[in-house]
Amino acid sequence: MNITCAIYARVSTRDKGQEVTNQLAALREFAAKQDWRVAEEFVDHESGSTSERPQFQRMFQAPSQRKFDVLLFWSLDRLSREGVFATLQHLNRLTSYGVGYRSFTEQYFDSCGVFKDTAVSILATIAKQERIRISERVKAGQSRERLQGKRIGRPKTEVSASEVARLRAEGLSFQAIAEQTNISVATAFNLLKKQVVA
Repeated sequence: MNITCAIYARVSTRDKGQEVTNQLAALREFAAKQDWRVAEEFVDHESGSTSERPQFQRMFQAPSQRKFDVLLFWSLDRLSREGVFATLQHLNRLTSYGVGYRSFTEQYFDSCGVFKDTAVSILATIAKQERIRISERVKAGQSRERLQGKRIGRPKTEVSASEVARLRAEGLSFQAIAEQTNISVATAFNLLKKQVVA
């Protein structure tokens, strides 16, 4: 079976003096040993804490067009440092395109191998715990602010139905009205409905 692979390599802008040369050399050699044809290489010199990386974004356009079968990367933290939940979403996105993935340094992160279900299950469990911890931190922060007498949530804004009707007459969308008046889209819609009924 003729398998095409893409290589993703990254070094952070904060990794002074580091280059992707060693990563690429090892990944190319590994692909050759697997008899995988390297279709494309994506290289970022960006922090992995965001998915707004040029080559990372371009890499996700390619599998949707079936340009490669497997994505090969050095390690999970080279692919993403956005947290476990975001990383899991990236891997699931590849899977949804029918594209496999393989970490060079972490053999258990191999969607084509025997550890596939185990690795994803572990990652999903860690991601769930991460979401719970984030939620607990947010709730703790809100409780602390309430104890200090601070209001939680979006500040209430008084907007009249006639104001919403005027903005709609000027051609603004409900989204634009919501942003301009600091109310939700649903509130803007309901206010306009009241104005029409009245």
